[in-house]
Amino acid sequence: MTDFDGAFLPRGAHDYEEARLGAVWNERKPDRHPDAILIAASDRDVQEGVRHAAARDMPVSIRSGGHSWIGNGVRDGGLLIDLSALDEVTVDAPDRRATVRPAVQGTRLNALLAAEGLVFPSGHCPSVGVGGFLIGGGYGWNSRALGPACFSVEAVDAVLADGTLVHATDETHPGLMWALRGSGPGFFAVVTRFHLRVYPAYDQILRSAYTFPREMRDEVLAWTYDTVPDISTSLEMSAKVAFTPGVERQTTMITAAAFCTPDEGPGMLDPLEKAPFLHHALRRVERVPSTLDDLYALSDGLTPKGNRYAVDGVWTDAPVAQVLDAGREVLDGLPNRESFLLWMLWGGQPTREDACWSTQSRLYFSPNAVWHDPADDLRAESWAHDSLRAMAPVAHGTQFADANPADRPDHGLQPEQAARLEQLRHSYDPQGLFRTYLSPAESTTALALHRRRMTGR
Repeated sequence: MTDFDGAFLPRGAHDYEEARLGAVWNERKPDRHPDAILIAASDRDVQEGVRHAAARDMPVSIRSGGHSWIGNGVRDGGLLIDLSALDEVTVDAPDRRATVRPAVQGTRLNALLAAEGLVFPSGHCPSVGVGGFLIGGGYGWNSRALGPACFSVEAVDAVLADGTLVHATDETHPGLMWALRGSGPGFFAVVTRFHLRVYPAYDQILRSAYTFPREMRDEVLAWTYDTVPDISTSLEMSAKVAFTPGVERQTTMITAAAFCTPDEGPGMLDPLEKAPFLHHALRRVERVPSTLDDLYALSDGLTPKGNRYAVDGVWTDAPVAQVLDAGREVLDGLPNRESFLLWMLWGGQPTREDACWSTQSRLYFSPNAVWHDPADDLRAESWAHDSLRAMAPVAHGTQFADANPADRPDHGLQPEQAARLEQLRHSYDPQGLFRTYLSPAESTTALALHRRRMTGR
């Protein structure tokens, strides 16, 4: 047995089950069991773990922060390399650079950067580790202006399929870096450090929010969709269809965060404040000075730990009337008061030659099922995944942060990028050591089991 700095836990070991369940943040745990789990404590552990697996024909999966809704890293058989103990950060303020380990959470990274007058477009949810977030593209705070966070990755330290640790840049490993920027769970190496470009901190953040009655839903959503091309890229605007505490019926809420100077803020928020339906708002929050910690706290309130979650989504840039018609089953069918539909106004950005990241559009339409009782799994999962099938005529793919290819196959990359990714995988990992995207045959959700009973397969 290899001597590891961390813990190597074969199935049946005393701490194995705790590590398996702990590798998934979602309270809805997959019924899948790796042959062994390595809780890596060093780069050497990762190297030796990869070599150990390769010598025994054990496929390798990776867990960074564990925030994959579907527990992509926890697979049947093989070796799970758990990177949750790798959470160091170093900041080079004069050069506006930071080096972060894969398990570092965005809140901690930005707290350290803030002390130096810097910021990074980390994930909206405060408990997300940077590893999966960055490799999956990284739609973070102020990413409409700063770009997907993967564009700010300048280099990585990564362990390849032969156990070699390389320092990869666009000059030394252009293919690896291209795949890293957006391939999500399909990446074919283990990143142990990300070398990031960071940015000057915002002079000011202003937040506004307006809550509207149910009957105004389509009008409000359509207005935000048609308005987003004309607003500043430093204004992050989204809507949420949900139940609001204290309001009996479903509501639609617009939220906006302006990342700005004191002089810019009012102008950024002006389009929202001139919306023709604003006088119908049930509740208003206007131009509240905020911090990233404030925004993190609000986001965390939507998806607190301890619940069961099923999340999915599609990108679309179809005419908004078609989007609303196609999304009617999702919009009208919230399974309970905790669940919600996120209407994220991204706006769209061009694909870059140095990144495989490619599937995105003006709007990200994302059902978020939230519940507590396992007996409600099938109902909640069906709403989050099956209801999106009606969106197929207007859909333009999904994003890896929420993708569930096991229960609702969809593409997270455009065909050209997906084809190149597979060519690079064959070059870097010819034996197929690293697991890729979860397949329908691997799903253990109530939805998958129900389908198998119905079809006999």
